Amino acid sequence: MTITTFIKGGLAAGMMLLGMTGVGQSAYLSMTVVGNASPPIGAYQFCKEIPADCSNPAGDQGPLLLTEERWKAILKINYDVNSSITPMTDMEVYGVEERWAYPRTAGDCEDYALLKRKKLIDAGFSPSDLLMTVVLQPNGDGHAVLTIRTDRGDFVLDNMRNKVMLWADTEYTFLKRQSADDPARWVKLQDGRAVAVGSVK
Repeated sequence: MTITTFIKGGLAAGMMLLGMTGVGQSAYLSMTVVGNASPPIGAYQFCKEIPADCSNPAGDQGPLLLTEERWKAILKINYDVNSSITPMTDMEVYGVEERWAYPRTAGDCEDYALLKRKKLIDAGFSPSDLLMTVVLQPNGDGHAVLTIRTDRGDFVLDNMRNKVMLWADTEYTFLKRQSADDPARWVKLQDGRAVAVGSVK
């Protein structure tokens, strides 16, 4: 599948989303924040190393107004990063168990998400709407994705799929994510579909 074909297919689905009105279309358009959470150790170390990328002086600007142009940019960046980075563990790339970093040619789940976040910020998206998020996979393994807050709900950019989905349509259990007010802080999420407890590194 070419990027053009993929974008066209994604735009068709996106136009359906853009046409939605009211929360009655989905019981869980946006995630529920239920308190503060400790950041993953990798996120904490990343923010110490690159503090400028963990700041947002403008604060929470409110959810992104999702337009066709912005949806197209989201789809393209998700596809481009997924296609250009080879999946490898931190141990394979850096020789350590856990390290959050911008990947050059290879990386693991959080590295993909960090690069997507950076590219979207460079494209003019607000950091308050681009939130690193920790989830559990159905097999119980921890995983990291990028959440985009929009006026049409919270969407997930995932290195395991090119399709951008509403969070509630994924198979994950959502645990915690960056705060919209301050990227250096993390907040606990209540999944709603099944209350999430615990945390991963």
